[in-house]
Amino acid sequence: MVRDPARLKLPARVVVAGLTDHEKLAAAVEGRDAVISAVGSRDRGPATVCVDGARAAIEAGAKRLLVVSAGGMHTEGDGFFTKTLVKPLLNTFLKHGWADMLAMEALVTATDLDWTIVRPPMLLDGPRTGKVASRLDGNVRTFTIRRADVAAYLLDAVAEPTLIRAKVSIAHG
Repeated sequence: MVRDPARLKLPARVVVAGLTDHEKLAAAVEGRDAVISAVGSRDRGPATVCVDGARAAIEAGAKRLLVVSAGGMHTEGDGFFTKTLVKPLLNTFLKHGWADMLAMEALVTATDLDWTIVRPPMLLDGPRTGKVASRLDGNVRTFTIRRADVAAYLLDAVAEPTLIRAKVSIAHG
């Protein structure tokens, strides 16, 4: 399901709907193994698109929910320089988007769904590399990952039982 079908570059059945199109969302979710929510704000102002997307998936009846968040707002596993200088600086510019993602994470973890929160670092364009490092106990110490690698990881994560009710950081491996 997409808001703008021109932005989806995959051969897939496309349902065009907004986050408040409850009937379309429920119909799209019905009978599906999982829902992956990879929405995000397009600007740096206050936003609720991530939490609204997760709420819409939950209300539509998702049983298995994977959401894309961000590794940048978390410091577990980071080195001293990153934790004390880089992340506070990034928070100055990305605080609204990160607040939305933190609210989404809180909403998702409060459910009884089979959820997975995936936390990539800075996203890059380009073809899939197939080289993804992951970590459950903190951030991977690499600062980028390609969107195509995140997408492939999400599809694989759907069927991975060790990732149910887990927060996993991923980055270029």
